[in-house]
Amino acid sequence: MPPRLSIIIPTLNEAAVIEKTLAALPRAGGIERIVVDGGSSDGTADLAKRHLDMVLMTEAGRGRQMNAGAREARGDILLFLHADAQLSQGAPAAVSTALENPAVVGGAFRLAIDSLRPDLRMVARIANLRTRVTGVPYGDQGIFVRRSVFERLGGYPEWPLLEDLEFGRRLKAAGKVVFLSQSVTVSSRRWDREGVGYATLRNQIFVLLYFLGVSPMRLARWYRPVR
Repeated sequence: MPPRLSIIIPTLNEAAVIEKTLAALPRAGGIERIVVDGGSSDGTADLAKRHLDMVLMTEAGRGRQMNAGAREARGDILLFLHADAQLSQGAPAAVSTALENPAVVGGAFRLAIDSLRPDLRMVARIANLRTRVTGVPYGDQGIFVRRSVFERLGGYPEWPLLEDLEFGRRLKAAGKVVFLSQSVTVSSRRWDREGVGYATLRNQIFVLLYFLGVSPMRLARWYRPVR
């Protein structure tokens, strides 16, 4: 019997976090776990192979990698998870329950950040409020979708930036999107590295520019993450 749920994780030089993410994945029957590596130079793919049977290799690009994983996946529900995120153990059952409603095309989880810092807890609260108000899920919340809907929407746009936002907009237009109370807990590393104020302001400016019509290709040329 094919798996009911396929969890797809795109990676690129994620050796520092990938084993923690994979160790936390639910291991119940009917769940397929796939890593799609974009050519890591730090041994990410080798680490993933210690935990999984399916590790795919493709060109770098999160949208391209997620689409490649979806093509190989056997589940009729696809769940896309970032490499630095831990999925709660009750997530698969909650997804299945949500999709018993035929009007639901997909959804996402409550965002949590792996930190006790008050400012990062506020970032998570604002992000969760934003998605509930707009109805558009973001990639770090763990987007799930019926395979039939994913294929009808043409998968993720293979852009260098904001592919998750665009897919979330398309998903909302396709039908009912739900936001579950189960959490996806992401690493605080990017806020720790870049600073909460800088990372938050930059990201919101880029989203605004995208909605104003600036192409993701141009935005990617301006994007300069702090390393």
